[in-house]
Amino acid sequence: MRTWGREYDANGNPTWVEVVTDTQGYDDNVYLTTLAQVLQLNTGESPFFANYGIPQYQTIMTQVFPDYYVTMIQSQFSPYFASLAIVRQRGVSSPAYNITAVTHSGAVLTASIAI
Repeated sequence: MRTWGREYDANGNPTWVEVVTDTQGYDDNVYLTTLAQVLQLNTGESPFFANYGIPQYQTIMTQVFPDYYVTMIQSQFSPYFASLAIVRQRGVSSPAYNITAVTHSGAVLTASIAI
């Protein structure tokens, strides 16, 4: 299994990097990369998965954090991890979420995603 994710160099320039199944056969890195991309996706933007993404324009117009949609995304991706928690960062003006995923091999993966 594979997906593509962005990696940034020291100057902040993005490059696309292929993320594949690891040598032990676990897809946890692939799903974490996909989860990060789905959190930054607008609803209906994906040509393959219409139910992925967050209605960002409505969220901006109503000034309401997209916690409901993030919870739906968490429930969609939770079967791919031993444990998955997505929690909104407090005290920030724009929506940002902390992701903590426990992989099937027992490793703990963390990421912070600004939406």
